Amino acid sequence: MTTEIQLCGSPRVLRDGTAVAGPPGHKVWALLTYLVLRETPPSRAHLGELLFPEAVDPLGALRWTLTMLRRLIGEAGEVCGDPLVCTWREPPVIDVLALRSAAPEQLGAFGAAGRDLLEGMQFSGCASFEIWLGAQRRRVRGTLEALLHEGALAKLARGDAEGSAELAAELVTLNPYDEDFQSLLVRSLAVSGRGVEAARQAAACRELFRTELGIEPGPGLDVAAAATTATPMARAVAGRLGVTALLEAGEVAIGAGALEAGLECLRRAVADATTLADSRLTARAYTVLGTALVHAARGSDEEGATSLHRALACDGAAPDTVAKALSELAYIEFLRGRYDRVEVWLERGNGLRDDPAALSVLGSTLSDRGRYPAALEVLGEALDLTRLAPDERRRCYVLSMIGRIHLLRREFSSAIEALDESIARATVDGWSAFLSWPEALRAEADLLTGGVESARTRFEHAFALGCRIGDPCWEGLSQRGLGLVQAAEGDPDGAFETLLSAGRRAGRLPDAYVWVQAYILDALATLGVQRHHPRTATWIADLAAVAQRSGMVELAARAALHRWQSGETAGLDAARALGAGVENPVLARLLA
Repeated sequence: MTTEIQLCGSPRVLRDGTAVAGPPGHKVWALLTYLVLRETPPSRAHLGELLFPEAVDPLGALRWTLTMLRRLIGEAGEVCGDPLVCTWREPPVIDVLALRSAAPEQLGAFGAAGRDLLEGMQFSGCASFEIWLGAQRRRVRGTLEALLHEGALAKLARGDAEGSAELAAELVTLNPYDEDFQSLLVRSLAVSGRGVEAARQAAACRELFRTELGIEPGPGLDVAAAATTATPMARAVAGRLGVTALLEAGEVAIGAGALEAGLECLRRAVADATTLADSRLTARAYTVLGTALVHAARGSDEEGATSLHRALACDGAAPDTVAKALSELAYIEFLRGRYDRVEVWLERGNGLRDDPAALSVLGSTLSDRGRYPAALEVLGEALDLTRLAPDERRRCYVLSMIGRIHLLRREFSSAIEALDESIARATVDGWSAFLSWPEALRAEADLLTGGVESARTRFEHAFALGCRIGDPCWEGLSQRGLGLVQAAEGDPDGAFETLLSAGRRAGRLPDAYVWVQAYILDALATLGVQRHHPRTATWIADLAAVAQRSGMVELAARAALHRWQSGETAGLDAARALGAGVENPVLARLLA
């Protein structure tokens, strides 16, 4: 017997394709959803408080609800124990979980795709559960957006610009304030030959952003509007050797800081490889161009992702080219906080578990999601691989991520050791474009251990480096630290001003690292609660929206804690529900 559990839209259980009679009321569905989505089994006492806070006998109400739940799932599984555990005779297909690992073309198989989790159900007497459910609904919407985005890029890469525009239009309807989605729609319209519509959409996006957000879209929108199908302007260079020379020249130019000249070489290589009808070489050219756009050109991740998808669409691409493209696409999803898709991309690559680049992206993703022990294990594997096949810059990056985990867990000696090594190696290697990241984290370690003056010095240097290379993430993170230094020195007004500036810097380009933006919002909310700032509720809501949509579990729990500290009593139980499974002693103390 096959069992399907549909929790999006109007929930139902199907056995061998036949719907089972639904239970009375909504609490059975609430209990099933909580058991399915929570990472660790909950205690009966916790469930009684969460779902039946106003009942005279919460545990008695829970027992009755469990009876109804057992009837609903029938012989397919059992729900028992304390903590409560669902065990299944055969794993059921659960739509909300299947969506996370689905391919874009599978969206049509989910009849309730695009609809809310437990759509239309409200739990007005269960404020803590409502907060938890709101977080899960945001994550489902974020998963759906990621799938539509991926599908639109894949269609564009295969030459189906009309189909891409259709999916991109759905994305813009779902979330009109995401600049990536707007740029993708404009690019798809332009490539399909609908230049007037592309120009109109770009103008509408600018007007929306100006009036609603008070900002201007980044340069990626103009690049998208000017996009056309790749057509060489002249006859191709002399064969494969000429294309290979262009690729090498482009990479050298970008490495030397001549970004535009380098990109021009790489784009020419793509066009010439296409003219030669050499799919293996074309895939390599698209991958090199996409990688350069992601890492070297600010605000160009959407164009880079399109190029990487085109590499994957080439028949006969070399295995190492495919692996590189998959790893880079996973990295883009990591930056944007679309964490479920990171693991999907990495799982598509054979042997990526032996690739330090792929492992570093996976470990960083696990860290962002608050799964720290697993992250340390994966990052440790990546670090070992960088020793076997020396890759100094990858080693610097992995060390910085290991240091960040220890910093977040307030394991200061381990954090300082890893971050100092990362800084030292990056300095020797001359990797100034990266140095600001570990230096800002190292400065925070100083600040948290009482070294305010040394923290200020490090933060100022990291900020100057970030500004010199124009990296919004590095600027935002180091300026966040300067704001915390001002707070520690007794200047809360200056601290708020600096933190707000940090947020603006970190989010000024659509492809900036989303975790940094959330980390800044957490600092604002923390200080706002302490100082009773009138905008605190807005900062908490913004933090919750960013963290919940992407699955930043610890930061989502911290947003709920900020609500509790602001006087909303339901926030504490909601934080405990959201933070289940996060192994961070700092969070554990706060939840206790």
